[in-house]
Amino acid sequence: MKRKSVGIAVCAALLCFPLFAYGVSSGEKVKINGLITGRSSDSLTVKTQDAGNVVVVLTDDTKVVQPKGVLKLRKEEMGMTALIPGLKVQVDGVGDDQNRVVANTIKFSKGDLKTAEAIQAGLTPTQAQVQTNAANIQANQQDIAANKVQTAANKEAIDANTQAIEAANQRFADLTDYDTKSTVTVYFASGSTAISAKDKDALAKLGQVTTGLKGYLVEVKGFADSSGNAAMNQKLSMERAQGVVAYLMQNCKIPVRHIVAPGAMGEADPAASNETAQGRSENRRVEVKVLVNKGLAGS
Repeated sequence: MKRKSVGIAVCAALLCFPLFAYGVSSGEKVKINGLITGRSSDSLTVKTQDAGNVVVVLTDDTKVVQPKGVLKLRKEEMGMTALIPGLKVQVDGVGDDQNRVVANTIKFSKGDLKTAEAIQAGLTPTQAQVQTNAANIQANQQDIAANKVQTAANKEAIDANTQAIEAANQRFADLTDYDTKSTVTVYFASGSTAISAKDKDALAKLGQVTTGLKGYLVEVKGFADSSGNAAMNQKLSMERAQGVVAYLMQNCKIPVRHIVAPGAMGEADPAASNETAQGRSENRRVEVKVLVNKGLAGS
């Protein structure tokens, strides 16, 4: 009974042995069969059914052969370039002091090589796509970083524009003691600051209204549609307002002391929806008002 127990224990130990890490004694002759799963310049990783992954060392003396003929008795020497992942191989070699197998001979069949090449043909586009995706990800990360910088810059510009608009609104809000005597709206082509002949005539008539008025002020506000970026539109709205002020001074003979500093309103306070071409054309404008002090107007 005791012998039987010992026999069972020995048998169990032998059965369990393959579950431990594969090891090769230095100088031990080894023959393994498996699938190449990895390749470097001087070694292979071969996955075996019984021993798991085994590192196979390649040397200048390693022979790579492919059996030929019906009986597979003849062997054709092959280059190490044929040792590609996905190839089933038989390795004859010797163990070294690092538990690796130094290959003397590596064999594989022609059919298995074709299968491995087919696998590689399918993997190559995938690997290329992975590399392309990695490059795209890196480029996107760079774009994201650049966008963050641009967003910060845009925020600063928007904040500055907002402050300028608020200051202009406050300046004009202080004119609550004035009555409006005349108004003109000057319209502009997209991206333009040029005043049309029709609007020049309208400004000339507004200039005539100021003749004989006492204590009047001329309020000028420039606007833009939502095309382009906010900073550009802010600048464009100021240029339009300044263009109208220059025309009033030079052609309508309105003294500069009667003109309130022009306001650049940018995309603020649209007169119509920016979703349509008609709406955008109504938003590309400069509003001009002639204001007279209420006390003086009533006297």
